Amino acid sequence: MTLIEARDLTKKFGAFRAIDGITLSVSEGEFVSIVGPNGAGKTTFVNLLTGLLRPTSGSVLFKGENIGGIGPVALAERGMARAFQLVQIFPQMTVAETLATAVVSRRKISWRMLASVSEDADVQRRVGEVAIAFGLEHRLQTPSRLLAQGEKKLLDVASAFALEPEVILLDEPTSGVSTAEKHGLMKTLVSAAKSAGIKAVILIEHDMDLVAAYSDRIVALSEGRVLADLPPGPFFADAMLIETVIGKRRAH
Repeated sequence: MTLIEARDLTKKFGAFRAIDGITLSVSEGEFVSIVGPNGAGKTTFVNLLTGLLRPTSGSVLFKGENIGGIGPVALAERGMARAFQLVQIFPQMTVAETLATAVVSRRKISWRMLASVSEDADVQRRVGEVAIAFGLEHRLQTPSRLLAQGEKKLLDVASAFALEPEVILLDEPTSGVSTAEKHGLMKTLVSAAKSAGIKAVILIEHDMDLVAAYSDRIVALSEGRVLADLPPGPFFADAMLIETVIGKRRAH
């Protein structure tokens, strides 16, 4: 089943064509990584996929419905959530309060005060489930600002999971995390996605080791176009492709 589909997607900013006729789809059960050098169009493409931007032409479909420009809140209600590269958590809130806010938002009871929510057994059950999935169950009463950077990233992604999406988009989830922690973080995210019944994962990531380890497909962008859409084996066997994606200049 196709979940997300971009059809001849184009985005212009004045005369500049940031995205130039991209067509691709993501199906149920896939883990798709989007890669490319700086300036390739990754951020613009992701913003189009998640409804933050409206395409100049072409369309973005989620479960057959046009979602161009609808915004992340409306998109979350339809079943797609995005965890951002920059941590979006509120520093004064505890881990439990942060997760409860996402749970409450998903269930459309956002006007209730957190004091009341804290007494809601169903909300607290869901908060506990998400916290356990991300290894944050012992940090529930900790203010978010006191978490280690890796834990802050986990909380940011956990908040997106608490929205109960069918599809999650991970925007460089390991940025700012030490090399030693990156694989542990990704293993936690993948395990949580499986346990939560996430139907598809889209990853934007610079770390090629992580891309190789977790992807079913790798979509490489260059100058706003799809340069390659391949399984990891053929993708990493193409030295010129890797050179382009990493952004290195060829030796003369």
